[in-house]
Amino acid sequence: MKIAVVTDSASYLTPEQAAANQITVVPITVIFGQHAYKENVDLTTKEFYAKLASEKELPTTAQISMGQIQAVYDDLAAQGYEAVISIHLSSGITSFIPNLQAYLPNITNIKVYPFDSKLTSAAEANQALLAAKLVRAGKSVPEILAALNELRSTQHVDFVVDDLSHLVRTGRLSNTSALLGNMLRIKPILRFNEAGQIIAAAKERTMRRAFAHIKADLTTFVASVDYPVRIDVIDGDNQATSAEWIADLKATFPDATIDSSSLGPVIGVHTGRKMMGAVWSRDFEDIN
Repeated sequence: MKIAVVTDSASYLTPEQAAANQITVVPITVIFGQHAYKENVDLTTKEFYAKLASEKELPTTAQISMGQIQAVYDDLAAQGYEAVISIHLSSGITSFIPNLQAYLPNITNIKVYPFDSKLTSAAEANQALLAAKLVRAGKSVPEILAALNELRSTQHVDFVVDDLSHLVRTGRLSNTSALLGNMLRIKPILRFNEAGQIIAAAKERTMRRAFAHIKADLTTFVASVDYPVRIDVIDGDNQATSAEWIADLKATFPDATIDSSSLGPVIGVHTGRKMMGAVWSRDFEDIN
């Protein structure tokens, strides 16, 4: 069976990664006023953060439409693909996955297997990269879905935003205790719960203390597992701090695979500038 892998632009795979792994990336839409932009097609990450700083009206997002995803699947069917593993942004922060599941009876030319990442950014990207690796290895759809579940069960995300108002404004923060953190001007540590929703998990006074908290979470995780670990440092227009974190983590966890990923427009709408975080899990390269 010829199997395709599809994900959305909130995974922040680079064009080179997507091409090398034959992953189709579907752009999500960002809206500034009356203007709609396809993420990293009509609007680059650099352009987005510049507009975020200069525009008076804050942006919003629009999820992938069923017509848009149908066109993607039609193209893959025309290329001879018989099945699609479609990995997307957490259902805890967007309704795309349940909408796609409801729409499946309308897709008759190719078999589609939606997979809820329950996460975003590098965690979603690593799921897509694992799926692509297993497709190349000749694995079946059930085997790939089982491996994706295995990887997802080990994935963790801690992140810190410079300004909570974006998450509160867009309704993506699920526990109201975070509002107290906003009032006190402290750095809340946020993460995804089992339902894929963003929650406030802890509070620190500074970004430096927040990083120490994240390192402590990482240390506990690394000490508790017997498999290779991958860590991805994620940033929202904060490359200098990202480089500092990576250097520190490489010294602290020399046996881990450590990489970086930058948040683009769609997630940046909700986190704002200067967001920092880390994704860690079993290294997907270790899953066969």
